[in-house]
Amino acid sequence: MNRLAGVTSPYLLQHADNPVDWWPWTPEAFEEARRRDVPVLLSVGYSACHWCHVMAHESFEDEVTAAYMNEHFVNVKVDREERPDVDAVYMEAVQAATGQGGWPMTVFLTADGEPFYFGTYFPPDSRHGMPSFRQVLQGVTDAWTDRRDEVAEVAGKIVRDLAGRELPYGDTTLPGEEQLAQALLGLTREYDATHGGFGGAPKFPAAMTIEFLLRHHARTGSEGALQMAVDTCERMARGGIYDQLGGGFARYSVDRAWVVPHFEKMLYDNALLCRAYAHLWRSTGSELAKRVALETADFMVRELRTNEGGFASALDADSEDATGAHVEGAYYVWTPEQLRTVLGEADAELAAVHYGVTEEGTFEEGASVLQLPQGDALSDSERLASVRDRLLAAREQRPRPGRDDKVVAAWNGLAVAALAEVGAYFDRPDLVDAALAAADLLVRLHMGPDARLARTSMDGRVGAHAGVLEDYADVAEGFLTLASVTGEGVWLEFAGFLLDLVLDRFIGENGALYDTAHDAEQLIRRPQDPTDNATPSGWTAAAGALLGYAAHTGSEPHRTAAERALGVVTALGPRAPRFIGHGLAVAEALLDGPREVAVVGAAGDPDRRALHRAALLATAPGAVVAVGDPGSAELPLLVDRPLVGGRAAAYVCRNFTCEVPVTDVEGLRGRLG
Repeated sequence: MNRLAGVTSPYLLQHADNPVDWWPWTPEAFEEARRRDVPVLLSVGYSACHWCHVMAHESFEDEVTAAYMNEHFVNVKVDREERPDVDAVYMEAVQAATGQGGWPMTVFLTADGEPFYFGTYFPPDSRHGMPSFRQVLQGVTDAWTDRRDEVAEVAGKIVRDLAGRELPYGDTTLPGEEQLAQALLGLTREYDATHGGFGGAPKFPAAMTIEFLLRHHARTGSEGALQMAVDTCERMARGGIYDQLGGGFARYSVDRAWVVPHFEKMLYDNALLCRAYAHLWRSTGSELAKRVALETADFMVRELRTNEGGFASALDADSEDATGAHVEGAYYVWTPEQLRTVLGEADAELAAVHYGVTEEGTFEEGASVLQLPQGDALSDSERLASVRDRLLAAREQRPRPGRDDKVVAAWNGLAVAALAEVGAYFDRPDLVDAALAAADLLVRLHMGPDARLARTSMDGRVGAHAGVLEDYADVAEGFLTLASVTGEGVWLEFAGFLLDLVLDRFIGENGALYDTAHDAEQLIRRPQDPTDNATPSGWTAAAGALLGYAAHTGSEPHRTAAERALGVVTALGPRAPRFIGHGLAVAEALLDGPREVAVVGAAGDPDRRALHRAALLATAPGAVVAVGDPGSAELPLLVDRPLVGGRAAAYVCRNFTCEVPVTDVEGLRGRLG
């Protein structure tokens, strides 16, 4: 047992029994490296990472390799999901030096944290042009022992180069019609008209880009934007990246046609895509979008919800196959013989056609990933429903993928927003209740008495690491969504606490935002990235939450901060729209106002309920909604909003101008169309 026992990261706990003398990321580890005059070996990964498990088995569980590591290095293991700041800083160095990155990430550092040699996965034996891990360890040891001046020179140059990559942020011009039109044109050029989505293989689900396309269509009427969103969502929903039996999306597709996924399922992907499909249904009425939104929400609640009411981070890609070996995708794939065993000959033949299961297989060793390659003509038939139920029941008997039970604040904020909206759209109060329970956990456990957020918790025990910008932004977004859905002002108040801390601790000169607070642990560089990765960037997520909060409250400082932050969209939107999709979506909200809707009426009044639902279903980009009793001060938008002729009414304001209130649903829809 090494120093990882007792930590709150499931990924680190997976390495607690390694013969490697791992340290968590602590000042003491670097002090030890300085005392022993050895380099630090930094290994970064996450629990659902397939190649992290492979390298662990091949090298970190090997006694000989571990002994060499322990003799010549201080070995530090980091969960990138717990410490996104550490991951971001050193990943930037890896990508700058090698032109690529990924996990596991392997970086060799001086005792001052300065990197001098990089890599990702290293095999136990040299192959495919890659040196073996032992060769790397020996080479680094030799350089450290015999060429220390050269190591110091390389490390110093890398740190200087990283400092020079600080984002120049002199342009705070607001994004306008021209920039958003150029961004749409850029997306059109990168769009895969055959398979949907953007770019080639591997292909990632583009939830933030889809949100921009839907908002752009709502604001401008662009049919091209809507068509890209519709086709991409349909292709993903029919592909192997979507779990056709249990709902929910895998991390990405290894091919451009969405056939074979990388099988891990992440909370953040599913929260973002759940909301995107709900918004697609809101825009088009698509039954496919409705089904996927609901199935994805049910997947999150069924398979990721923790005993404390939060949501776990991920399900592994790997699980045991019939031989007991850990194999990627074993839980999800099917052979024709397996179909026959569960369903019998006739229904197996139907299932093979319906789900695209072939004798050759679409994955490995004759197995297929389930898809929906044909139309929906039979998808609701009683026979097919029975087939799906029996396959799902049989799959439940297979060894399940491991689950990372770590609760990440930001990703739970995304889940709160998605579940609250889907519950409200489709009259599923159980989903709203699940959102409320997760939000309650974030307040009780993750928010300190000064409202500062902890990044993670597990099993009801809060982690030691401070929240980063995306935590504050995404949790605030979840709280703002709950305020709109429930009419409970406490959620707006909590969002305000978090966003005040953003204003106070994360903003630099000219409105630029940093990923860590100004009083956070000082790394070799303060991380800052306005571009989206698997989740919205903290920068643009904060801009969106600040803008929404300002619409709810009329707060000028919050709106001004949002506008200043969006200057980066002016710079990057036309040039790299795929990588700043969330910023483009927020810019659409800014151009639209965003609109503010206050619905007043007595609790239980069906007219109030109908107006509230119509307001929530409005496609106006970034619209905020408040609902409550007449004369209520629960939410700022309700103040001085009386009934109209004794009837429930909706008040719509935009760009500091309010229209005459309406009392009928069609009139409200007309104001928000």
